[in-house]
Amino acid sequence: MNSIITKDLNISYGNIDIVKNLNLNIPKGKITTIIGANGCGKSTILKTIGRIINPKSGSIYINGKNLHEENPTDIAKEMAVLPQNPQAPSGLTVEELISYGRFPHQKGFGKMNKEDKDIVSWAMEVTKISEFRDRNIDDLSGGQRQRAWIAMALAQETDILLLDEPTTYLDLAHQLEILQLLDELNKNEKRTIVMVIHELNNASRFADHMIGIKKGKIVCEGEAHDVMTKENLKEIFNIDAEIVEDPRTKKPVCLTYDMVKKN
Repeated sequence: MNSIITKDLNISYGNIDIVKNLNLNIPKGKITTIIGANGCGKSTILKTIGRIINPKSGSIYINGKNLHEENPTDIAKEMAVLPQNPQAPSGLTVEELISYGRFPHQKGFGKMNKEDKDIVSWAMEVTKISEFRDRNIDDLSGGQRQRAWIAMALAQETDILLLDEPTTYLDLAHQLEILQLLDELNKNEKRTIVMVIHELNNASRFADHMIGIKKGKIVCEGEAHDVMTKENLKEIFNIDAEIVEDPRTKKPVCLTYDMVKKN
């Protein structure tokens, strides 16, 4: 079963077509990673599924429901979206930002009840941001701010998480912590997670399903071993890559690469 389906999806910026006739199937309860060169349309696809931008034409289905026929609040209970470089209103504390994730679940005057507060505290704890709960978002480092945004997405408590470069600004240890946290949420709670990731080896390591995009079209998809091949990386990135199997994870990794030499 698929959590997200797009049918003949077309996306444009002005008169420039970015994505043409995209038919995407995101498996339910799995981690899907999307890879592709800068400007290929992968972030645009995620923003469109997340209702941040509107498609030119085509349909998007979330758990069998037509995205554009559903109430936005109802969709927000099923799907959380973390775009690249999100911006928060000036003056917010970390806890206030993360509390925004509870908005779709609140009733009446939107006051936080005990359950809301417990979920916000849990989100801060698992993203290791609790010690900054009273600090102004503007005063955080880039990595701390990114963890706060991820905590807000987790606090929304949805079955589907869309994350565009969730490890931006994070050092290696914090990248791994966040990706392992998302992996645990997937394995333990069967949440569907879709991530755009630039770092190929992380995209491979944590993926149940990978999709390679070039110029707004799917070039390849499947398990990591199907996508992380020398031929596919040449097609997607124009690189000559050496692919080996990681002895720890048994997933393919890009050991080294160079630009494809022109004849």
